[in-house]
Amino acid sequence: MSSSFPCQICVVVPSLFLATLTSFGTSKFGEMERRMISQKSDERCTDEKVSLLYSAWSALLNETIVEDSEFFQRFGLSKSSVPKAPHFENCKLNTKVNERLDTRCKNGRFTPWTIWKGFLDIYPPSETDEQMIYLRQAAMSKGSYPPWISGSDEDNYPFTRKVRRDIWSHQHPLNCRDPNVRFLVADWERLPAFGMGAQIAGMCGLLAIAISEKRVLVTNYYNRADHDGCKDRAFELMGTKEAWENGTITGENNYSSKEIWDGPTPGVWGNPWSYLQSTTEINGSLITYHRKMDWRWWRAYLEYTCGLLNIERHTAFGWEAAKMVPAGLGQEWPEGVTNKPRSDIEEFVWSNHKAWIPRPLLSMHVTMGDEACEMKVVEFEEYMRLADRIRQQFPHLDSIWLSTEMQEFIEKLNLYPHWKFYNTDVSRQVGNTTMATYEATDFFVGALSSTWCFLMNGMRNTGGKVMAG
Repeated sequence: MSSSFPCQICVVVPSLFLATLTSFGTSKFGEMERRMISQKSDERCTDEKVSLLYSAWSALLNETIVEDSEFFQRFGLSKSSVPKAPHFENCKLNTKVNERLDTRCKNGRFTPWTIWKGFLDIYPPSETDEQMIYLRQAAMSKGSYPPWISGSDEDNYPFTRKVRRDIWSHQHPLNCRDPNVRFLVADWERLPAFGMGAQIAGMCGLLAIAISEKRVLVTNYYNRADHDGCKDRAFELMGTKEAWENGTITGENNYSSKEIWDGPTPGVWGNPWSYLQSTTEINGSLITYHRKMDWRWWRAYLEYTCGLLNIERHTAFGWEAAKMVPAGLGQEWPEGVTNKPRSDIEEFVWSNHKAWIPRPLLSMHVTMGDEACEMKVVEFEEYMRLADRIRQQFPHLDSIWLSTEMQEFIEKLNLYPHWKFYNTDVSRQVGNTTMATYEATDFFVGALSSTWCFLMNGMRNTGGKVMAG
């Protein structure tokens, strides 16, 4: 080794460092080792809690056997001791809230849509607060807007709030047995070639006819857009020849396929689609006008599968949720947890929160199946190219919710390790399997010619996402 000054420093510095470590070692290294062991122990403990919490939530999805289940008994758990799952909705509570919001009040007033949050409307005002009671009733009678509309008027298609309120009023007459109330009784298409998008598109056409002819639309097998009184009355009239002859009741056979599928949009709201600005891009250009803009506007306004959605969200996001929750529980869970009474704000305001999902999230529907006979089929790689382009603009976007009927696209996901994919665990089409055999978000990428994509985009545009793109 050279005796030059720089090299002498090279020798001295490591020597000093080793000497320092020697004096440091017995105390500091021991402490560092204990910290590392403690950290690993905490990590194992956290992992066990995450696993236990995820399993407990899985058991809760079958509420009928929770307290008697072998899992809950083995770990000494009860339903009340399991932390709330942020990605679940309270289905029973939602049903109660929705039933109240979907029923007229006395004297034909609208429901308490102005203060619909959870059970807030039943929180009792003080007996002396007569002004609050008066103002609440006045707001209800004026016709407030339904609470199932997300976002402001500017965030939705034009007239979204008014149209949805008017549709609700149309489908909920004051008295279904009023002789002036007329009906259109229809059914969902059951032909093998009809997918879900086509089903709903057809029902949109029938609802348009019903509104134009001032009829209440009643459906068989699947009912949501009517209430029991009108459904029972319509089915009763179906059995009378006079009701058919005088036009009190009509059915699908009274209208041609063209009227149902290509009929005009109801004109009772004017033509607000004429000034609708599109936010759709095709091949790098922003499309300022779509063909049949009235269809896009109308079909966007058109059940609630709470339990199924909980299962799918748990499958997709359960582990991530289980990793988040223990951080706020402290060290005692699952031991030492007491069933604390719910506060008023939990009971009346936070009672029906929206289920958590990881955000931001790009929603992508990749369709193939029977679409090849209707349009040019786009390969999965093109969808992902568009996803990557969106990510360049929004670099914090790294997750995709993928819906597709094709198994081959699921098998390609490992080719894109820079994305985190979520999807449902269902049977999918393989090879040339037909749709008939098979069927025995924030940002959106889809095929404009697909009725299902058409429906999804419409739901986004009346759910506060019209400017998302």
